[in-house]
Amino acid sequence: MPAAPANARFATSHEWILTGTEISPVGISEHAQVELGEVVYVELPEVGRQVKAGDSVAVVDSVKAASDIYSPASGEIVEVNQEITSNSSLVNEDPYGAGWLFKIKLADPSELGALLDETAYKALY
Repeated sequence: MPAAPANARFATSHEWILTGTEISPVGISEHAQVELGEVVYVELPEVGRQVKAGDSVAVVDSVKAASDIYSPASGEIVEVNQEITSNSSLVNEDPYGAGWLFKIKLADPSELGALLDETAYKALY
């Protein structure tokens, strides 16, 4: 499994977010994409949408299931990864890089302290 960036933090619902920046990319973990299998479609959130930590913001459809994707933090969706709408396999091939789903401008960066580092996240699974 590829390692996540050192500044990635994880929600127990399998989303990752990068810390240390005001605008942070969000995606699904390596574990989540393996469990889902081949991703065939991604429904992305609307840019400008205000979300709270834990809100359902996107949907990933795979050969096995459709899964809600939750925001790991509160803020405003400022960008979505249009590349994955035409090439959803990026979510499987590069979950911590080109397979990111959306970027969020954090309302309260201190919320990230409630998330897990990669070692703690992997210990759950």
